[in-house]
Amino acid sequence: MAAAAAVSLWFSTTAYRRRSYYSSRRHSSLPSVSRVKVCSPILSTGIKSTLRTRICSYQDDGEFLLDVESDKPREECGVVGIVGDPDAARLCSLALHALQHRGQEGAGIASLDQGKIESVVGLGLVNEVFSAPSKLASLPGSMAIGHVRYSTAGAKSILNVQPFVAGYRFGTVAVAHNGNIVNYHQLRADLEDHGSIFNTSSDTEVILHLMATSRSRPFSARLVEACEKLEGAYSLVFLTQDNKMFVVRDPHGFRPLVMGRRSNGAIVFASETCALDLIQAEYEREVQPGEVIVVDAGIPNSPPAISSMCLMPHVVRKACVFEHVYFALPHSIVFGRAVYQSRQTFGAMLASESPVPNADVVIPVPDSGFYAALGFSEKSGVPFQQGLIRSHYIGRTFIKPTQETRDLGVRLKLAPVQGILKDKVVVVVDDSIVRGTTSSKIVRLIKNAGAKEVHMRIACPPIVGSCYYGVDTPCSKELISNQMDVESVRKFIGSDSLAFLSLDNLRDSLGDEAPTYCDACFSTNYPIPPPKEQVPPDMVLPL
Repeated sequence: MAAAAAVSLWFSTTAYRRRSYYSSRRHSSLPSVSRVKVCSPILSTGIKSTLRTRICSYQDDGEFLLDVESDKPREECGVVGIVGDPDAARLCSLALHALQHRGQEGAGIASLDQGKIESVVGLGLVNEVFSAPSKLASLPGSMAIGHVRYSTAGAKSILNVQPFVAGYRFGTVAVAHNGNIVNYHQLRADLEDHGSIFNTSSDTEVILHLMATSRSRPFSARLVEACEKLEGAYSLVFLTQDNKMFVVRDPHGFRPLVMGRRSNGAIVFASETCALDLIQAEYEREVQPGEVIVVDAGIPNSPPAISSMCLMPHVVRKACVFEHVYFALPHSIVFGRAVYQSRQTFGAMLASESPVPNADVVIPVPDSGFYAALGFSEKSGVPFQQGLIRSHYIGRTFIKPTQETRDLGVRLKLAPVQGILKDKVVVVVDDSIVRGTTSSKIVRLIKNAGAKEVHMRIACPPIVGSCYYGVDTPCSKELISNQMDVESVRKFIGSDSLAFLSLDNLRDSLGDEAPTYCDACFSTNYPIPPPKEQVPPDMVLPL
């Protein structure tokens, strides 16, 4: 393949300065509102991009961020697609609110109106990015896609916030992606060897380059050809200027993706059913692993036409079990299962497997441990109480890193109820332990409130392997259960006892569907071999 000639194209940015929450970056000042125009060679394969962005900065003066959930794995992204509603952009923003737990680093929406795609993206939460009514007003049309982001592949940069909008020689396309491409670095290196120039460090841009270099003419053929080269997790929504939406899920179905419909006939796609609920769309079905759905809204005087095709002939479903352990909201239906029921089942199995005979009370670590603790309580007969009250108003808090404030992040978020805890044998149920640092602070918090004993029960197996399929987990050496046995972890966190749900019981709870789930973070049985190096030593990613 001949090397593509690099083309210098305009990449325009409208910069609105406001706070963001970086824990380790210094900023000399808080700039005033300004407009920035940047000329950049973006995609050498004939793609050009325009992103309207809201850039954020914050002068932290060496301060750092304390967050009680910083010890948890983070989902990379959430996606939304809406076809056939005149209020598509507003509905998209509401659906993104429902998916905010899947990404808090950035958000964006792209809409289609009269053959023109407009986009607004920015750093921060959905309500921050779209705080001004003018932003949604600038996104007309009855078709829209949206995205919330927490980066796994790609630095924290406004350039990496999606949806991406790119201009091909055959037209303009917008894309939003949830997942992680395992062979991203190899694909990127191959594309760069043939002349491609990358403007972002996001693995989503590789997909656009693969489509741009395809020799196939129809968009659907270029899309399938690109996906055949991808290894990893991808739930994709595309918006094309010929009034079509393409929705794709990888052949393993790692990340969830569902389809619903509003009463006016509008079709909705989202990462979780909680997004459908918020905008009053009825759940219809999952997008199947390996499926490509095409919604054509360009037929005059007709409702959107839906067609489906199989991306690859051999589909091996490996849905992420951690969606049910932690990521998904409890009221979502994920992979055909009610999340809250899964968590209650995990807790009940944990109570049977690792009881605490002299326990006085069972309490959850809010909010993610709630249903598992409820299941533990119901199975064991030990009373359930809310012994820790979570503050939902403190937000992200910057403090000076001193010895005296090491536990302040937990105390700001969680308040112990002494009347429930004092002189009691307490069972604390949490969804998982990653590094162990937060668990140790919670144990100390409860003991300082007067608890006689603190027994930790974890409603999943020990996390011993990193995830490469769309979850931001630490490297294996930072996973405490990868480095220590259970007794050593117990001593580290300071609890009187510690027990995890066994992998066998986790699989038993899934019944006959257990082989269709990925549990590599617990078993290290990876459906797709992980890369030997996440970032090759000679590759420098742009910030």
